[in-house]
Amino acid sequence: MKILVLNGSPKGKYSVTLQTTNYLQKLYPDHSFEVLDVGHKIKALERDFSPALEAIEKAEVLLFSYPVYTFIAPYQLHRFIELLKQSKISLTGKYATQITTSKHFYDVTALRYIQDNCADLGLKYIKGLSADMDDLLTEKGQKEACGFLEFVAYSVKNEIYEKPSVINTPAIHRSVSIPADSEDNKDGDIAIITNCEKDDEQLKSMIARFQAKCARKTRVINIAEYNFKGGCLGCLNCAVSGKCVYKDGFDEFLRGTIQTAEAIVIAFSIKDHSMGASFKLYDDRQFCNGHRAVTMGMPFGYLISGNYSEEYNLQMIVEGRAQVGGNFLAGVATDETDPDSEIDKLAQTLEYSLSSKYVPPQNFYGVGGTKIFRDLIWQMQGIMKADHKFYKSHGQYDFPQKKRGRMLLMYLAGIAMSSDAIKAKMGNMMNEGMLMPYKKLLDKTETKK
Repeated sequence: MKILVLNGSPKGKYSVTLQTTNYLQKLYPDHSFEVLDVGHKIKALERDFSPALEAIEKAEVLLFSYPVYTFIAPYQLHRFIELLKQSKISLTGKYATQITTSKHFYDVTALRYIQDNCADLGLKYIKGLSADMDDLLTEKGQKEACGFLEFVAYSVKNEIYEKPSVINTPAIHRSVSIPADSEDNKDGDIAIITNCEKDDEQLKSMIARFQAKCARKTRVINIAEYNFKGGCLGCLNCAVSGKCVYKDGFDEFLRGTIQTAEAIVIAFSIKDHSMGASFKLYDDRQFCNGHRAVTMGMPFGYLISGNYSEEYNLQMIVEGRAQVGGNFLAGVATDETDPDSEIDKLAQTLEYSLSSKYVPPQNFYGVGGTKIFRDLIWQMQGIMKADHKFYKSHGQYDFPQKKRGRMLLMYLAGIAMSSDAIKAKMGNMMNEGMLMPYKKLLDKTETKK
């Protein structure tokens, strides 16, 4: 196979993910591998995309290789996909797959993002490899990497590939009416973060209606206008100091202008099955806060223009972000059916959450994601000092092996349950024992007046 490795890591040849393809290239010399550092050289490709087009024309298989950054691929690979689509190149007959490395924190949404965009491009997509960062250093990981490449070769030879993962239905944007605003009588501070383009009148209207209906003062921050010097480099410079290696002031801007708000509303038009490359740039650069949920308890809301009901992966990302961050998702208002009503309900629910300080418990998305970061920060506390301090002070090191009293109780219960004679004598005592603390709570609970 003629394989073009689209290396989306901003680290270029120093990418950990890239080492898997380097390993496979040594083991399988019958296949030709060419590496295009699309992440490291994205600014050069913005000026001249022809080197990428020439390499793609010669390839039979496009292999997207990248680390997972904040739920999806890095900003640099997002931008490359935008440029690839804009080029209008025909990819008919070509195959595509991917290799990612991460700690498996929402690697599923990253994989699906690439798969959905491959479907847009008409590529024949073959299931990719999602590996832990350290997998290649183990015998098991090496075997899995080899098995992956052999599966890709088998699939190409036998023309086996996935069905298109998305159907792009043309978006129907319902009109939004904008009532008069009474901003002078409002208090509070709601930050509306958007990447709204100048000609996106629909999104502007959705933002304007929300501002009019919101019970608190609002301010719009258009991140598309911020002078970012570049996307996150994954350099971990901020892990120790909390300061970004870029000197564009974004870390101070984020902490002093955005995160000081009472609530945040994200407004965007769907692009390439995501919030668009400019929003991904903003999201990735928030890594200056490391893995700390610094907006924990703050309500979030979304204003989304486009076919959100068809974007299942994007829905998971929106909910997952709120869950991991410990935020109440006050609502997602779209322009698919009745935007006026949805925007009004979002404003109403956001106000309720602020006035009542409502924060629900985490579900699987939040609990699972938090535990992955808990273990990661514990192991890397020597580097990620700010994260370690935050996790320690917020009681997030809730390791189950430290709950020895509960473990002992479970051992005793296990012994009892393994004996038919003891179970017969106990009868319903175990169920009654489990409910005993709840009964005590109910007995002392008084009716709210």
